[in-house]
Amino acid sequence: MTEAAAEPGRAHRPGAGRTERAAAVARRIPRLPTPVRDSLLPALLLLNAATTPAPREPVLTVALTAALALPLLWRRRAPLAVFGAVVAAALVQWLLDIQLPADIAVLVALYTLAAHSARRTTLAAGAVVEAGVLLACLRWAPDGAFLTPFVAVTAMTAAAAVLGMNVRTTRAYLAAVEERAAHLEREQEQQARLAVAEERARITREMHDIVTHNLSVMVALADAAGYARQRSPDRADAAMRQISETGRQALTDMRRSLGVLRADEPDAERHPLPGIAQLDALAEQMSAAGLPTGLEVEGDHDHLPATAQLTVYRLVQEALTNALKHTPAGTRATVRIRCSAGTVTVDVADTGPRPPASAAAPSSGHGIPGMRERAAAYGGTLRAGPLPDGGWGVRTRLLLDSAGAVSA
Repeated sequence: MTEAAAEPGRAHRPGAGRTERAAAVARRIPRLPTPVRDSLLPALLLLNAATTPAPREPVLTVALTAALALPLLWRRRAPLAVFGAVVAAALVQWLLDIQLPADIAVLVALYTLAAHSARRTTLAAGAVVEAGVLLACLRWAPDGAFLTPFVAVTAMTAAAAVLGMNVRTTRAYLAAVEERAAHLEREQEQQARLAVAEERARITREMHDIVTHNLSVMVALADAAGYARQRSPDRADAAMRQISETGRQALTDMRRSLGVLRADEPDAERHPLPGIAQLDALAEQMSAAGLPTGLEVEGDHDHLPATAQLTVYRLVQEALTNALKHTPAGTRATVRIRCSAGTVTVDVADTGPRPPASAAAPSSGHGIPGMRERAAAYGGTLRAGPLPDGGWGVRTRLLLDSAGAVSA
């Protein structure tokens, strides 16, 4: 299997494996420290000047070579200053009419300046060097052979400037690529954090609905069982069985919501995701817990997505749980579900007394805010508050074809 096949999404390029291996080998080759590399050329030039017999003034030759070569030690830290110092030394050399191999330092300084400066500065420096080339060829070119050395040295000057500009462009490109890669990595991390936060919010909503509803029903059934234990043992036994079934259902819902329910778990087949079809059982459960609940379903709901049906179920469950917890005995509830091709309308109302004005404000818990989030996932706006004729109502309409619909 090739590397391209082993890593999906990577385009196969001829010779890519060899290129990557060569790059890996090159990265493993130890590189000399920058100060050592910067000092190699000046050391070689000084060594050449010290060991090569000078036609005249050996001390002056070594001094001019040092003036040309030693500034190159700082060429990366101050390229413009080093270029100026090297050009000044070359001018003094021309005035003294001394030819030196160290003149190559001018090209090195020009290359470094082009690799670290703007194009305008590079062009100006190139013009200065070209003027020096013209002066040098006029003085030192053999008689009748001006053009050949002038063209050759001009070509070397242009090559040094172009190479330096290419290095600067490549460095800028790599920096931009690295910055873009870092930006994409930050975006991916942010998206991952948002996904984690969204999943935590979903689990929080599910756990709140499951735990609050089932515990409220179990508490109500336990109170009823305790009250009926002496007068009606049969009703007390039925209430206890209902408590047991409610607890098992709560455990099953919790396993499924947390995503740890195994595929071979028997409860996975006996208890599918709750939907509109399970509202009858929910209404019976609430009636057994002390909140007589009527259910009306209009329209065909078989075509609705499972996530939309789960949203409807959770909205009704939370609304009935709030009614069970916050209303006195004798309160009745009514659930109306109207299904159409593109919408589902949910109405839950109870006959409990109107709460005080301060209670109408949204609480700091997860109940009503969680219901609003579920409705907003399908483009709906949830309204919860006192009804004109008394009692409390919850109403929303889910848009099944909403572009903003997300998983319930």
